[in-house]
Amino acid sequence: MPGSRGGRINVSLRRVAVLCAAMLFVLLAHVTIVQAFGSHALNADHRNERPLLEKFGHPRGDILTYDGTAVAASRPAGSGPYRYRRVYRHGELYAPVTGHLSLHRATGIEQAQDAVLSGDDAKVKVRSLVREGAVEGADVRLTIRDRVQWAAYQSLKATGVPGAVVAIDPATGAILALASYPSYDPNAFTTFDRSRLAETARRLKRAAARPLLNRALHGRYPPGSTFKLVTTAAALASGEYTPSSLLDAPARLRLPGSSVHVRNDPGCRDEHPTLMYAFQVSCDTAFANLGLQLGQDLLRDQAEAFGFNAENLTIPLATTPSRYPMAMDRAQTALAAIGHHTNQATPLMIAMLSAAVANDGVLMRPYVVEEVRLPDGSVINRAGPTPYRTAVPPTLAKHLAAMMTTVTHTGGTGTGAAIPGVEVAAKTATSQAVPGAEDHALVTAFAPADKPEVAVGVVLEHPGARAEAVAPIARAVIEAALS
Repeated sequence: MPGSRGGRINVSLRRVAVLCAAMLFVLLAHVTIVQAFGSHALNADHRNERPLLEKFGHPRGDILTYDGTAVAASRPAGSGPYRYRRVYRHGELYAPVTGHLSLHRATGIEQAQDAVLSGDDAKVKVRSLVREGAVEGADVRLTIRDRVQWAAYQSLKATGVPGAVVAIDPATGAILALASYPSYDPNAFTTFDRSRLAETARRLKRAAARPLLNRALHGRYPPGSTFKLVTTAAALASGEYTPSSLLDAPARLRLPGSSVHVRNDPGCRDEHPTLMYAFQVSCDTAFANLGLQLGQDLLRDQAEAFGFNAENLTIPLATTPSRYPMAMDRAQTALAAIGHHTNQATPLMIAMLSAAVANDGVLMRPYVVEEVRLPDGSVINRAGPTPYRTAVPPTLAKHLAAMMTTVTHTGGTGTGAAIPGVEVAAKTATSQAVPGAEDHALVTAFAPADKPEVAVGVVLEHPGARAEAVAPIARAVIEAALS
């Protein structure tokens, strides 16, 4: 009897043990699932304070210009649960590059380089732990030059017209200036007052001037006559044209299969100009005819060689692709050849057109981060310039450069970009985004023409009477880059 009773007790204990083991297994499995698959959602939950306390619990690395100016830094926050907040020097000037860090999100370099700025990057974390015994954020040094950025933004602001400027070193792809106007003050997003932060976000999102739009990277505009660089490149590459080839440029050209007419500006008085002269004075009918002769496939191939339709270009900021239409009839092809129809280009792309020509036809990959370094000054990552694509062969690039210099000479359409003692190569444009609306004004340029140091793209949105300000903006930026 005692033995039988003991056996029954052992069976009960075994059942309890098995049940406990099963419950423990379920618990461990659930914890594993949460940690492996649910941690991101929990960290992103606005009710979870731990990630925010960690994010604002220690200083982030600084964001510096190429000249060493700290344009974003962490400062003690004073009272409250968060120990540090971001402070942006000359906030509106650098906002298109730095972006901002708030309780809810990060934009710009704050987002693109978050891992190194916060110290979460493995290389940064190991180095800082070994050296200091605590996690520190690394500093990000940009390619942006103080004088060039200042000239770009202030020139835009002086017009009072929305627009953007991008300046690039053609030999490396380093972005010297990236300005968008109107801009916003990133310091408005660094408050820890949630209701105030929400109101700031609502106000800026609803603003008619769209200050949160980074026009330099995400604004898309019909390229107008700046696209004649692409059409001219396609013509020269075909082997059927040279700069001295004669073109048909009637005062008025009816497009095939349509009732649409293309007209020349009064400055284009020769109905049989050379390609070089048609480029200098921007004869629309000559280039529309050229588009009809070349066909859409050759034009598209050349456009894509310059970077149109390229997806996923990051600098490391995300960019919006410039577009060249995929299927057109002959009339649309003629319009596309003069930068109309549904062609769209960002100010970055407008600058890249000149950068490719200036660098003997090789477009370098644009970038805005020069190096990443720890607070002690040791560099853990440095940019290495790399070719992005070959737009044209070197000989054709030289022809294009020579043609662009005529634009800033007497009789050309871009004399406003001319600089005494410096040969400037340029192409100006006006383009209409919506029929009946005011034109945009654009210019792409580089200088010095014989030994290029800077390429520039400028866009002004619907400038009206201020359209002529676009070339002087390019001139001011070039002068700042060369000084």
